[in-house]
Amino acid sequence: MLRFLAKRLLMMIPLLIGITLISFVVIHLAPGEPTDMQTDLNPDASAELQERLRAQYGLDQPLYVQYGQWLGRLSRLDFGESFSLDHRPVMEKIRERLPITIIINLLSIILILAVAIPIGILSATRRNSLFDRATTVFVFIGFAMPSFWLALLLMDYGGVRLGLFPIAGIRSLGHEYLSFSARIWDLVHHLILPVFVSAFGGLAGFSRYMRSNMLEVVRQDYILTARAKGLSERVVIYRHALRNALLPVITLLGLSVPGLIGGSVIFETIFAIPGMGKLFYDGVMMRDYPLIMGVLVIGAILTLVGNLLADISYAMADPRIRRS
Repeated sequence: MLRFLAKRLLMMIPLLIGITLISFVVIHLAPGEPTDMQTDLNPDASAELQERLRAQYGLDQPLYVQYGQWLGRLSRLDFGESFSLDHRPVMEKIRERLPITIIINLLSIILILAVAIPIGILSATRRNSLFDRATTVFVFIGFAMPSFWLALLLMDYGGVRLGLFPIAGIRSLGHEYLSFSARIWDLVHHLILPVFVSAFGGLAGFSRYMRSNMLEVVRQDYILTARAKGLSERVVIYRHALRNALLPVITLLGLSVPGLIGGSVIFETIFAIPGMGKLFYDGVMMRDYPLIMGVLVIGAILTLVGNLLADISYAMADPRIRRS
């Protein structure tokens, strides 16, 4: 197992470099530069001023030189300074925003697994029942409903009309004057809608995958043998069938990490949550290349780590993989 982990960690290095190279080239191919944001709306800005700004940011150098310099800073865990007016270090900005995004995504994953797996099992064991048909309708709604529309709908009914949940931010006014338990509840109260919006699409997809996997597993010969031995249905389903049905779901969970991180751009912008998604959106609008690359690198690392954890979970669930 240790050899497997070491091999995967070493493979992550060239993969991460390849991701950064492609991302670096793509964002520089996009129309517009950071200097345009500072000079286009200034009638006194001359071409000479724009060239001086390009030289200041290092944009006058060839693209491969810019990437080499950026990669050298990355080796020292330095993402450089933001091109925005505050010129703060990118790492400092990410350090402020990363925890809330990780919390929301972790809560979304926990909610997806806690709800989707039981729904998938019950739908498979009660095939064509009223519960199975109802969850099928739920799945179609989950796949068809855009997350931004769901967020706006919940904000309107749950936040504005009924006043049950806050519709923006992660803290209330006067948050710092609350007791510790009140601050925790205030944070949870603000995160209910964003976490639900983030998890809703995943609930539909994972429950359907779990149902189809369970239906396939219960048809296997070893399940028939377990039932022929007189084992209870609960033991057959939850001890023998469930572990094998979870294997494709574990793989899908690792592949869904990029989607959760990318989806945070939508609901963090709508709910005005100061997370990585909102930071990335603002960076793209300002053509802030160091900030964009910093967020992309963090997202790539989290994705690779998520896939590694999925492989480890895969090996723990299937003894044949551990032995191989």
